Amino acid sequence: MHDLVIRGGLVVDGTGAESFVADVAIDDGVVTRVGDVSAKGREEIEAAGKIVTPGFVDVHTHYDGQATWDDEMAPSSWHGVTTVVMGNCGVGFAPAKPDRQEWLIGLMEGVEDIPGTALAEGMSWNWETFPEYLDELESMPRTIDVATHVPHGAVRAYVLGDREKPGVVPTEDDIQAMADIVEDGLRAGALGFSTSRTSFHRSIDGELVPGTTATKDELIGIGRAMGRVGYGVFEMASDLNREWDEFGWMGDLSRETGRPVTFSAVQELSKDHTLDEQITIMRSENEKGANIVAQIALRGTGMIMGWQGTIHPFVRHPSWMAMEDLSWDEQYAKLKDPAFKAQLLGETPELPEGDQLEVFTVITSAWGMQYEMDEEFNYEPQADESIAARAQAAGKSEAEHAYDVLMRDEGKGFIYLPLLNYSDGNLDFLIPLQNSDDTVNSLSDGGAHCGLICDAANTTFMLEHWVKKRKGGTITLENAVKRQCLDTARLYGLNDRGVLKPGYLADINVIDMDRIKLGKPWMAFDLPAGGKRLLQRADGYEYTIKSGQITFKDGVATDKRPGALIRGPQVAKSLEAAG
Repeated sequence: MHDLVIRGGLVVDGTGAESFVADVAIDDGVVTRVGDVSAKGREEIEAAGKIVTPGFVDVHTHYDGQATWDDEMAPSSWHGVTTVVMGNCGVGFAPAKPDRQEWLIGLMEGVEDIPGTALAEGMSWNWETFPEYLDELESMPRTIDVATHVPHGAVRAYVLGDREKPGVVPTEDDIQAMADIVEDGLRAGALGFSTSRTSFHRSIDGELVPGTTATKDELIGIGRAMGRVGYGVFEMASDLNREWDEFGWMGDLSRETGRPVTFSAVQELSKDHTLDEQITIMRSENEKGANIVAQIALRGTGMIMGWQGTIHPFVRHPSWMAMEDLSWDEQYAKLKDPAFKAQLLGETPELPEGDQLEVFTVITSAWGMQYEMDEEFNYEPQADESIAARAQAAGKSEAEHAYDVLMRDEGKGFIYLPLLNYSDGNLDFLIPLQNSDDTVNSLSDGGAHCGLICDAANTTFMLEHWVKKRKGGTITLENAVKRQCLDTARLYGLNDRGVLKPGYLADINVIDMDRIKLGKPWMAFDLPAGGKRLLQRADGYEYTIKSGQITFKDGVATDKRPGALIRGPQVAKSLEAAG
């Protein structure tokens, strides 16, 4: 008798191979047979007419704080994700000397829009070193497995202390000390090292994050520590400034150490390289023996703007700024007042100076780039769905129409602004990248941008939009599952998951593709200290199984918490297939 048998589903095994109808048997947390299973299971799932996939592996998340207090790990766990890799973009909470804890919270809050009050209340800080942080993560069972990078910001702060300022050049001894910390972190179980070199990433005080101005010597010195360990991924977000020769040193680092380097490939993020140029230059380095992998998003990097969110089109209007500190009930009462509405709409926004001017100009007045989020919104909106087009059709000014959209549902309406990755007004440019071995589907930022973005739902968007509904051309179900399972798992050496075959972890989704659908996002206030975050559920996930245990049934969490900390690369079990 097997622990669990899934009967008669359409198996999409994660390899990209053609799907097939089969039973799946599970014992001791691993898949033991895929095919005809004659023996019964102590528990059985009838999956006829449903698809059966590996659990999704999301390699770009920021649950570094949340993972220390939350065992459900929403919203990623609501969308079929059974493994996350955290600590991306050079931000995280270890190593951390006591006098730098508040500074690290400010860094995370500024870069990833995670409420600092929630982090301050939620984290125990029962660690100082990176290995101690891993021990803390290991102490809590969860619905999913978690893994992490050693983050550059925390490492630099630990070594440099008060000397850590933008532009500071570490000494050779400093670089060696950083490399030692990274090596110790990897040997303790980290899956890589991360840094950030983009001006978009700043602390809550507006300072550039520590890795932004790091020299090639510092970056390669840290990379050599990874080479000594023999595993790990070097992850980076960057503006790819031409004078920094990012692809040059990434190629040198990868060739010298044998380690893969992965970066965020996004339209508009780099002023010096178009996305096509980024991919072309990456491939030229790979032809010379490097292993550089581009992380690509499945949709525009978009802000979900609402009155209670981090950003909305009127956030720089004097009348709004004057009531920012009021409670929501007080704000909503004013917003419903016609006199206040007229006053607000008659104002000119007070835009910040410097490098934020362009962004806030788009937020407050680029109505042709902003889209009304109605019930059937699909995240690839067309021009006639823009605020500008809908306002013209309604005979209103763009600003008034935007105000009215935000006032829907008792002030909980949303406007979508794809700030990056949508310069063409469609997602056609991603189609060839969905068939490339040197790119992975990523950039969900699960757990981050709490008041602004909810791309942790990307896995559901992939199935609903890219596989089922997209009018501009879809991708196959088999390729979509491979992209989110095998490809992401292999990049990080997680060779025990991402495939539905005997010997692999029984991380599995049973999905009704007829019902798969993203729900409407909403703003919750359920983080510690009442911190806010955008959440989004999905229909169609009948079961999510982690290590052979059912963690979600019809989208609702069970009491099972088999998820654990991943330490280092993993291998599949060798076993004889059971009958």
